[in-house]
Amino acid sequence: MALNRYAANAPQKMTGQDLIRLKKYLADNLLRVLETEAIEPSQRATFIQQNIGRVFENTQLKLPEDLKKEIFKQVLNEVLGFGPIQPLLDDPDVSEIMVNGPKKIFVEKKGRLTKSEITFDDDDHVLRIIDRIVLPLGRRVDFDSPTVDARLPDGSRVNAVVRPVSIDGPSITIRKFRKDKLKAEDLVNFGSITNQMAEFLEACVRARFNIVISGGTGSGKTTLLNVVSSFIPEGERIITIEDAAELQLQQDHVMRMETKAANADGLHAVSIRELVKNSLRMRPDRIVVGEVRGGEALDMLQAMNTGHDGSLTTVHSNSPRDAISRLETLVLMAGMDLPLKVVRQQISSAIDLIVQQTRLKDGKRKVTAITEVAGMEGDIVVLTDIFKFNQTGVTEDGQVLGDLQPTGIRPNFTPRLEAAGFKLGAEVFMARPSKPTARR
Repeated sequence: MALNRYAANAPQKMTGQDLIRLKKYLADNLLRVLETEAIEPSQRATFIQQNIGRVFENTQLKLPEDLKKEIFKQVLNEVLGFGPIQPLLDDPDVSEIMVNGPKKIFVEKKGRLTKSEITFDDDDHVLRIIDRIVLPLGRRVDFDSPTVDARLPDGSRVNAVVRPVSIDGPSITIRKFRKDKLKAEDLVNFGSITNQMAEFLEACVRARFNIVISGGTGSGKTTLLNVVSSFIPEGERIITIEDAAELQLQQDHVMRMETKAANADGLHAVSIRELVKNSLRMRPDRIVVGEVRGGEALDMLQAMNTGHDGSLTTVHSNSPRDAISRLETLVLMAGMDLPLKVVRQQISSAIDLIVQQTRLKDGKRKVTAITEVAGMEGDIVVLTDIFKFNQTGVTEDGQVLGDLQPTGIRPNFTPRLEAAGFKLGAEVFMARPSKPTARR
């Protein structure tokens, strides 16, 4: 085997660069063997360990056992995993991984960013891991197409950027998804929502209200969309549409669709807008769009207005009012020369509820508003807050203080909820005195 030939030229004293070359040599040859030999996935780790052990036996290198174990672990991650970042992917406390070139890797734990001691060997090493992520999905990243969205096998979201767009070297951003699917009670325990908010959202979803989840980047919109979609009853046909499939719906009858990037000639791309149009011919009970960010907003609104009630989507914005403005802009991007008042009428008649998700300064993610879209007054879309987060202060260590409270206002669509069989008690909407909090 080619691995054994390393023994003839192995240096007697290993420098840092020698170790890098050894690990790369081992990984490259093992990958070549695994590609040509039919080895069961469950036996690959044992096969790798045996062959690396054989190389050490045939060399005169006197490496400490701890170093040998570390080399084996790194080669194993390189061959069967995603290289140096595999331990971070395995760490349940890490929620996000940011590779800013080969020597700068940052992680997010409990909402806090810290720099990791893990590094890649060089730019080519990062590029090899990017290729390992995107190639199985039929996507590419190169000089002519330097950005790509992808996903890991567990559904974690991946974005990669390479030169010339990424000046300091290849970049990878991975937003990990929890292996255990979150439920509404988990969000209540985390303090993201209250029991009353969860009860209200469940009633709205089951009553087939159209809901938009609004929030900034990293605020937890997709996680909340997963939880809200779990309220959809079994037996309904759900169609999900995303740029990179990451929703983890718990129902049985789910049809997932994902956009397709253009080929090397710039042809045959399939956009979210095309998928939304196509989904209308697939007999959907519910349409769930991972995020609207272009002209597909118009098609989504038209679907909501033409019998596809109970649809769900997310949009980037900082408040419910901003979400309306954002949707207006996205509808105009569809290329239709529509008067602004007509656009607003489409929005106000299509959307029933906006749920605002926010990442606070201390890293915690909360639903900071649940807002009813109450129609039009003149040229203005009327919004009414049903629940709202009231910040009362900040502790010395930076923790945000505040209460999630009902505003005391019953939504105008209460008769629709009752007609659907959901008679929510007055305690759900009753405002309560805020708890006193210590000042900073």
